[in-house]
Amino acid sequence: MLKTGIVGLPNVGKSTLFNAVTRTRKAQAANFPFCTIEPNVGIVNVPDDRLQKLADLSKSEKILPAAIEFVDIAGLVAGASEGEGLGNQFLSHIREVDAIIQVVRCFESEDIHHVSGAVDPVRDIEVINTELILADLGAIKKRAERNQKGARSGDKAAKAELALAEKLLPHLDSGKPALTADLSTDEKELLRGFFLLTSKPTLFACNVGENDLSDLDGDSPAAKHVKAVREYAAKHLGCEAVVISAQIESELAELPAEEAAEFLAGLGVKDSGVSQLIRGAYHLLGLRTYLTTGPKETRAWTINAGDKAPAAAGVIHSDFERGFIAAQIVSFEDLMTLGSEAKAREAGKLRLEGKEYVVQDGDVVEFRFNV
Repeated sequence: MLKTGIVGLPNVGKSTLFNAVTRTRKAQAANFPFCTIEPNVGIVNVPDDRLQKLADLSKSEKILPAAIEFVDIAGLVAGASEGEGLGNQFLSHIREVDAIIQVVRCFESEDIHHVSGAVDPVRDIEVINTELILADLGAIKKRAERNQKGARSGDKAAKAELALAEKLLPHLDSGKPALTADLSTDEKELLRGFFLLTSKPTLFACNVGENDLSDLDGDSPAAKHVKAVREYAAKHLGCEAVVISAQIESELAELPAEEAAEFLAGLGVKDSGVSQLIRGAYHLLGLRTYLTTGPKETRAWTINAGDKAPAAAGVIHSDFERGFIAAQIVSFEDLMTLGSEAKAREAGKLRLEGKEYVVQDGDVVEFRFNV
């Protein structure tokens, strides 16, 4: 299962967010740096409103959502790339995940200490990114040195790695993450084997206070902080930022769904942002969902974006992929609009697709196979 790492400075709400997302109390959340040492790991269901609607249509006995893994990684500080604040250990934990959610503090509080003395989310992002870039620079330089001898002797793999390293070094040295480097398809594939920290897809989580969620369009400090993060993320990393309130969500985790909705309504909002964050992480990992439904169960199956029908069938069972004949497909939207499989067939929306069909997010699928 692919992993998403939750990173950020100390005391920005990482562990509180992890507990909220996983609906557990596995991560210690305290008002001092490095209360998390070893990473906490949790499996999280991906919110998907389509499942209940599909289950109602099929009168399914149970619902099985998709899931991803979240890892709560201890706070990084300036100098982490040189071992400051147990930095080398924490950087190695980041290296093991597939995508990063960087939690940024956008709330003001005199009760919660900030390691830099004041709230400035863009500065905090730059502290984290600088440490990740410095760590990658060190790794790239070592890789280049290892490949120099092989490249001189004509080793094609060594020459390709050295060329990529020499292309990345000035890019990283200018303060830009590897993710934004202008690389060819072959270079991007080669880059995967470098396991660079700054090559991982990233999503920012702007952590705001309980009273900030309903006032993000005004001139409040939180609104200004969120705007600054979104502008920085778009300009420098080409990625997105979502707004969450880890504190609210940690309280919601204790409540039944109906009471949680009432709690949010009382605050003037529909969502604390965590559902959006989980879905964002799922897509950040390059994952997509197709659906199956029937009287026994309605289920979300996880595939990689771009997977063709046989590979998607193989997620259910290897026999499905080996003996694949065809896939019966109808989009979730068409099925809901028309109200039944029979009506979808009459309207020409239910169709058979072969081995070259790329399965789309939200396809409702029934596979035909023969082993």
